Amino acid sequence: MSRIQLKDLAFARSGDKGDICNIAVIAKEPRFYPLILEYLTEDAVKDFFGDMVKGEVNRYEVRTLDAMNFVLRNALGGGATRSLRADFTGKTMCQALLRIEFDVAENDLQLMH
Repeated sequence: MSRIQLKDLAFARSGDKGDICNIAVIAKEPRFYPLILEYLTEDAVKDFFGDMVKGEVNRYEVRTLDAMNFVLRNALGGGATRSLRADFTGKTMCQALLRIEFDVAENDLQLMH
């Protein structure tokens, strides 16, 4: 097993709609997409953000773009007009998610090389 960060495999962008944060994750190369699909699950994202995300996390796959969109509900402390958080619109949540680490099996690492 080897430990890697999502930033080695993908780009990301995030934004808000009320108290919902959307995080788009796009594979840097098509060969990385299956690896991201396997390791970056709804549960992994929910666990990574912990108590910051009070609601459910849903993943929507966009296979034609080697991308996915995560919808994190009740994730912004009430939203832009009600939150006391420094990042009340969730713009930096994608950068945080890029720091998530995975223990990747050696045979899966072959997709990276």
